[in-house]
Amino acid sequence: MVSFKNATRWLLLLALTLGAARASQAQIVDDSTKVLYGPKTTRVIYEAEVRRDSVGGTPIDTSLTHWPQARFWAHDTTFQQDLGVLASASRPLLYQANYQLGTRFGRNAFDRNTRDASAVPYYDSRSPYSFFRYVQGSIGEQVFEINYSRSLKKNFSVGIDYERIAGNQVLAVNTLQWQTEHNNFTLYGRYQTEDGRYHLLANYSASRQRTRELGGIWPTANESLSTLKGDNSFFKYDRERVYLAPGINIDDRDQVHLFQSYRLLQKGFTAYHVLDLRRQYNGYTDNALPRDPSTGVLLFYPQATAYPNSGTLRNTIATDDRATYRQIDNTFGLLGRTARVEYNVYGRYRNAWLEQLTTPLGRSGAGLRLVTVGRAPADTAVAPHYFGQLFVGGTASFNYREIYAVEVAGEYLPYDNGTVKVPGAGGEYWLRGRIRTGPLSAELLLNSYSPTLTQRVFIGNNYAWSNLKDDWQSTFGNTTTQQLTVHFKQRLPVLAEHSLELSGSAVRIAGLVFYNQFGVPEQLSSSITDSKLLLIGFARHRVRVGNVFFDNQATYTRGGDGEGLRIPALVTESRVYYQRRIFGQALFAQVGGDVYYQSSFRGYGYAPSTQQFYVQDRFTIANYAVANVFLAADISSASVFLKVAYLNQGLGRDGYFTTPYYTGYPRRFQFGVRWRFFD
Repeated sequence: MVSFKNATRWLLLLALTLGAARASQAQIVDDSTKVLYGPKTTRVIYEAEVRRDSVGGTPIDTSLTHWPQARFWAHDTTFQQDLGVLASASRPLLYQANYQLGTRFGRNAFDRNTRDASAVPYYDSRSPYSFFRYVQGSIGEQVFEINYSRSLKKNFSVGIDYERIAGNQVLAVNTLQWQTEHNNFTLYGRYQTEDGRYHLLANYSASRQRTRELGGIWPTANESLSTLKGDNSFFKYDRERVYLAPGINIDDRDQVHLFQSYRLLQKGFTAYHVLDLRRQYNGYTDNALPRDPSTGVLLFYPQATAYPNSGTLRNTIATDDRATYRQIDNTFGLLGRTARVEYNVYGRYRNAWLEQLTTPLGRSGAGLRLVTVGRAPADTAVAPHYFGQLFVGGTASFNYREIYAVEVAGEYLPYDNGTVKVPGAGGEYWLRGRIRTGPLSAELLLNSYSPTLTQRVFIGNNYAWSNLKDDWQSTFGNTTTQQLTVHFKQRLPVLAEHSLELSGSAVRIAGLVFYNQFGVPEQLSSSITDSKLLLIGFARHRVRVGNVFFDNQATYTRGGDGEGLRIPALVTESRVYYQRRIFGQALFAQVGGDVYYQSSFRGYGYAPSTQQFYVQDRFTIANYAVANVFLAADISSASVFLKVAYLNQGLGRDGYFTTPYYTGYPRRFQFGVRWRFFD
């Protein structure tokens, strides 16, 4: 950990030194002081754009709008339920449709901080381009990123990126103590031929996540959930006690990603290939399992008296569970685009491997040599396994100017480990149809997908389950969903600049697989009575009155608090800010505030040894609001912000919960700086 922190300090010092030396040269100028290189000459190219047979790129985002907002510091900007600390385990707060079929690891608690290789930005600039961003909070949250890229030739560019997202412990400690640390390193390059017929995008990324798991607040006899302020509340932060000593969670990922395309005849006929290699390693270690000092009863972790396949199944003193998932995807396809028609058809073959390790049976103690599950003596659990799967899919769309558009897209898994899958008999697929006319659009999504590998099998010290048949197919059936969405988006130039966005969705989920109150996978039946019905309404209104901007959005979900699901009924976010140029147009400033509100709900609990969120019925997270105020400014190629977060702490309550027995951050001060260099 020390080496990562020291590296961050040195990189920041280097960036600041370069910034001070080059502040007057942030943009290259010629003898006539005409700007040659800057934000307008540097373009960002993404793989999604090249997949549409286009390489025009998009301008660099230099706006201040999302710069002070914490959820935009990560790669997943959706609302999330986390453990109250930056870079901690999290899951989407609102409902999201699943488009992932076939073999999937199912360990997603740290996805939010990890950049997907298919979304890596490639920079097309006529000069070297570099930037850094640094965010620091007074309680210890930190974001640091430094990036450098350059074009070696007209059609060839390379770059390197380092990123760190971290948070210090807030509960049960009054000194500086790290709790979460995520480091990501990315090396990327882009090439295209002079005639533009061949394109190559390639990158390698390595992410390393370390988390000290606390297990949440261990309540005392005097503390009460109904008490919102004072010593009898749960909001004493550093004076609270926690369950774990701690446990250590590790999530390491490596990914090699290559996309290449070649235009065979003309713009409407292009062949492409995608190679994607992934490795994900998860490890959890707790060398001092908590027990009641008077009775010796296991604390925090589920006890075998409550659920037979839980407790301490192998080692009464320590837990050390590890799993590695490897995946290789090869995709071959054809795509094309004209002014009216766009299509993409492909086939993909997946090779995957899963291996689990844990402590041996019949021995206890910390630091024991681990054994591979399924290969150790007297261990009859399932052995490591190989998967081979074939997917076929595509997209076809028709567009008539901005008036009318139709799109059909889908994917199907016809071959799984030697078994031919038939629709309606366990076959996995997703199919989406979309139609748009003017500002109004409608979409129908149908899908069917199997459980993840972790839902199928887990062998560890605190949990064990095997929902498998002899051929490694799951005893659970597929989960199926049907979703109908109607969407409206329109600018309304009445009295002021208005933008209105509305959507309504009806979702039916049958055969839902979830982690139950014991933290163990369970499936609801596919009957109508057990099916989940969600009604989701979304509204967003943006308006500008002079230099004052308002941005309000709300999501309402009905049916999200039944068996197997935990979704708050109402989530809102409101922002208001004033912006203008000052000091003779030299400085662009923005000052404002935002309020996040979440209604009460029985939030998911978190099991660190399996890295899974599970439904629970004993703790209701009360409704709460978090208000922030900020000042942001942009001068030349540098941007800064100052922010007071959770300004309203103490007004009615001293804190709030993000997950049962995990409190959110108290009031704190944050600042950030972002600097770009175009030379």
